[in-house]
Amino acid sequence: MTGTVIPGANGPAETERLRRWRMVLGGDGDGTGYALSGRDAAMDAALGALYASGGPRKSTGERGGGLGGSAPNVARWLGDIRTYFPSSVIQVMQRDAIERLGLSALLLEPEMLQAVEPDVHLVGTLLSLHHAMPETTRTTARAVVRKVVEQLEKRLATRTRATLTGALDRSARIGRPRHADIDWDRTIRANLKNYLPEYRTVVPERLIGYGRAARSVKKEVILCIDQSGSMAASVVYASVFGAVLASMRAIATRLVVFDTAVVDLTDQLDDPVDVLFGTQLGGGTDINRALAYCQSKITRPADTVVVLISDLYEGGIRNEMLGRVAAMKAAGVEFVTLLALSDEGAPAYDREHAAALAALGAPAFACTPDLFPEVMAAALEKRPLPVP
Repeated sequence: MTGTVIPGANGPAETERLRRWRMVLGGDGDGTGYALSGRDAAMDAALGALYASGGPRKSTGERGGGLGGSAPNVARWLGDIRTYFPSSVIQVMQRDAIERLGLSALLLEPEMLQAVEPDVHLVGTLLSLHHAMPETTRTTARAVVRKVVEQLEKRLATRTRATLTGALDRSARIGRPRHADIDWDRTIRANLKNYLPEYRTVVPERLIGYGRAARSVKKEVILCIDQSGSMAASVVYASVFGAVLASMRAIATRLVVFDTAVVDLTDQLDDPVDVLFGTQLGGGTDINRALAYCQSKITRPADTVVVLISDLYEGGIRNEMLGRVAAMKAAGVEFVTLLALSDEGAPAYDREHAAALAALGAPAFACTPDLFPEVMAAALEKRPLPVP
């Protein structure tokens, strides 16, 4: 513990209580009478630089907080918060600094990128800036993005493959399996009525087996991703999941991003970093045009899952958009609408469009990355989606 002990304080416990209140209230005129020193003072200064003046940049150009527009000041501040706070807190503070103090431009400098703690939200900011980046910054920015992508793949890939492989196997079960393809667990349970006590065995009159899903494409998945600025985190996660799905031979995966234009990034799915740098966050939204393109690529409707990831603010033709969804579903396509694919929950979204899609049998909901494999498994098996 560091700081000045207050005369009259009732022992160490009271002093610690005053210290905590002083750190929370964040000001010398807070009424605690407690003076910070040492590490506490340094932490308080780092917090004060961002939050003490309480606000976003004002329209007059006046800046809240105490970082100013100076790259050296920001570099020192980034070093301080990495010294005093855990990674989860650092990421929140960095995000607040970018949003509250207008520091996005400083991320165009390699020295800044090397100092920040990489996370999904930082990647979203970099992607929105990458067309403005000087050449000297691009290599550093790609390294930051790749680090985050690799962390996400490590967290999500194994479970996703296992969940979807099981769903594909179940959806492809056959009644006359080869010996190597017999699902013994389900076969035994299906034949328990044929148990012979004297022999202590089950006679399997009906065999249940897995189809040989891994040897051929059984399902087609189209990820259709809104790349408007509000969807940045969703674009990052969807790109990672797209690469994971593309690595599974039993799934033919297509990845399409859109704003008012449509871009097919399927050829880049072997590297999600290339996918991310192929996006252009910001701009308008034409969901109808994007769905028209996706619809044109469907060759086996009954074996196709279309996943639309969007906040549903449609700048195109609303009735045509809804008509395309209805037509795809009528043809046998499994249609999934995700308002977001991130840990933050649903952003602002067009509730009228969400209700219209729900009426068509395509309920719109926000999905966390950890839930996404279960959502995809349900869609592949044509069973009800696990809507949170």
